[in-house]
Amino acid sequence: MDPLSAASLGGAPKSELEAEQAYVDRARACLEATRRRVREFWERVTHGGGGTHSARFERDVLEHRVFQRLGQLELGGRSLCFGRIDTAAGDADAESAPDGAADGAGETFYIGRIGVWDEDQMPVVCDWRAPVAEPFYRATGRDPRGLTLRRRFVSRGDRLLGIDDEYFSPAGIDAGGADPPVGGQALRAALEEPRTGRLGDATATIQAEQDDVIRAPLPGVLIVQGGPGTGKTVVALHRAAYLIYTHRFPLAGQGVLVVGPNRVFLTYVEQILPSLGEAGVDLATLGDLLDGVVTDGHDAEPVARTKGDARMAEVLRRAVRTRQRPLREPLVMDYGLQRLRLSTEASAAIVARARRRARHHNAGRRHVVSAVFEALAGGARRPVEAADVAEALGETLEVRRALEWMWPVLTGAHLLHDLFGSRALLRAAGARVLDDAEIEGLYRPRRAHADHVVWTADDVPLLDEARMLLGPRTRREDAGRAHTYGHIVVDEAQDLSPMQLRMVGRRSLNGSLTLVGDIAQATSAWAHTSWDGVVDLVSPASPPRFAELTIGYRVPQPIMTFAAACLTGDMSGLAPPRAMRPGGDRPRLVRVPAGDAVALARELVACVRSEVAQVGAGNLAVICAEEHTAELSGALTAAGVAHGVASQRALSMQISVVSARIVKGLEVDAAVVVEPHRIVADSTSGMRLLYVALSRATKRLTVISSEVLPGPLEEAAAAGCCDS
Repeated sequence: MDPLSAASLGGAPKSELEAEQAYVDRARACLEATRRRVREFWERVTHGGGGTHSARFERDVLEHRVFQRLGQLELGGRSLCFGRIDTAAGDADAESAPDGAADGAGETFYIGRIGVWDEDQMPVVCDWRAPVAEPFYRATGRDPRGLTLRRRFVSRGDRLLGIDDEYFSPAGIDAGGADPPVGGQALRAALEEPRTGRLGDATATIQAEQDDVIRAPLPGVLIVQGGPGTGKTVVALHRAAYLIYTHRFPLAGQGVLVVGPNRVFLTYVEQILPSLGEAGVDLATLGDLLDGVVTDGHDAEPVARTKGDARMAEVLRRAVRTRQRPLREPLVMDYGLQRLRLSTEASAAIVARARRRARHHNAGRRHVVSAVFEALAGGARRPVEAADVAEALGETLEVRRALEWMWPVLTGAHLLHDLFGSRALLRAAGARVLDDAEIEGLYRPRRAHADHVVWTADDVPLLDEARMLLGPRTRREDAGRAHTYGHIVVDEAQDLSPMQLRMVGRRSLNGSLTLVGDIAQATSAWAHTSWDGVVDLVSPASPPRFAELTIGYRVPQPIMTFAAACLTGDMSGLAPPRAMRPGGDRPRLVRVPAGDAVALARELVACVRSEVAQVGAGNLAVICAEEHTAELSGALTAAGVAHGVASQRALSMQISVVSARIVKGLEVDAAVVVEPHRIVADSTSGMRLLYVALSRATKRLTVISSEVLPGPLEEAAAAGCCDS
């Protein structure tokens, strides 16, 4: 038996709605008063300027904190208050009750985006991350968490449109089966809102199973599995905000990193954390974590798989070792009336000694340099000082060449550029580790200089591994070494290769990570078939914790049923999420004659126009194979249909053409999936990629095909899962 809904959207008594509106207005006024006090404080502090160096430094620090606080208090047009909870007598801490709670009875707490207090420092709104707010998200009919009432506001900004009440029995309700999603009209209204090309705000409608993940303990590795529309990304971002709020010390100093799969994804989600008052979280792709590296595109899947393999760590270790070499012939130098000599045997001993002493390659250079001059000085007929020999001969071409041969100072880019540009170096580093085909796949012609190379996304973890092996070249570089974080959240973690996981782990200060993803949507060259493989690669000090998001909020059941037909073969054991929205329009299948590009373009334009008319202010994505984007974009342009191509800046226009490879994690009101067979052929994980493409729409899905659909989809169409 569910909690009873007492007042639906717009159905509350007018006086009650007006009373709640008055409370929300008061809360906003208190927030604005707080902002005004912060600004006035800053004006008093900065009045006059000047002062000692120490005073100026302290003022700079204070300025940073003031502007950080003002940023937390800036909500723009977003709603401040999500609703309220009423507790049974004795279930809440009287000291934390908001102004107006009844003495001797239950208490009332208003829950919102940030905490707000009045001039007497009495709480007016409680931050959604505070412990007192947990029942707002977790209370169910069977486990009311001490609540008698949960009231959610349906609002646009701070203007209340309605209230949605749920009453609870203090003892709970003994009922079988899973608890339904909570939120009633507020949740449904949020799901029906048109998409804008940016991830929508879901803080007011977080569900119990999502909140369990968000508030999970900080230490260790947490792996979160969730199918399309279960809110994985929302959970990941809110977890980052929650952890900083709850563990302000030490995370404020250690930092929190959120890693996304590509720049399109980061653009899609970039406004969420600032809207939660947490602008200090770093959002990045793996490529963003390496300074001075320009990346573009991916390697072909066989090469990408080789580069992502954990064996590449050994290949790179060997590649570094092959650059630590004894001389091929003695070094003989004139020094006054003497001739100084460094034999090949002595150079070999120097290299061996430096290998034992140096933790990183570049740090070993100074050992080699000093040992070379000591060996030259030691072989003189008359005593000479090594320092004098170094001063006299250190800049000569012969000595510099000898040192560069024995132990060059390298960057990661130089090491990889030299390695990939030489079959001989590749064979030396990859012997008995990689096979001949894998070695040949890594080879690419050298450029004039390593700084001119545009690397692929698959090179990034190799560059990072090389930097770790080499170490900094200078003290200045050492100061700019890889930053570590107190917690790292990784979205779409199922696609990370072993080398990418090593790169992520290298930035974890203490092994505290949240890995979020969906095995059924694993589409990279290193697509994992289970989380066990990822766990083995992360290798936590203690066993990881697992959580699963089972309810799909975004994708209507008819679309989910059609998309789930792709779960075949090694995915057949994966259950699609349980769709919360049982109704909705059935997918539509449009067939065009095979090989008729004109007919395909005509149907595409017609479908796009009709679907935009259906979704109104909502957005639409044309999803296709990567190689097909330019052709379909050209067809829309020729027909005068304004659109964008979502290769970098997410879904910035109402209509976008986007490849199935980068649409993962995004959502649209309507999707037009073009040529499913080409999407499948675009990847060795083709059916997974198609599953991603078919599960992006929140309202309407159209499939255009000039060929027979992939087998499972053809069967689903024959079974009546879509309209033709």
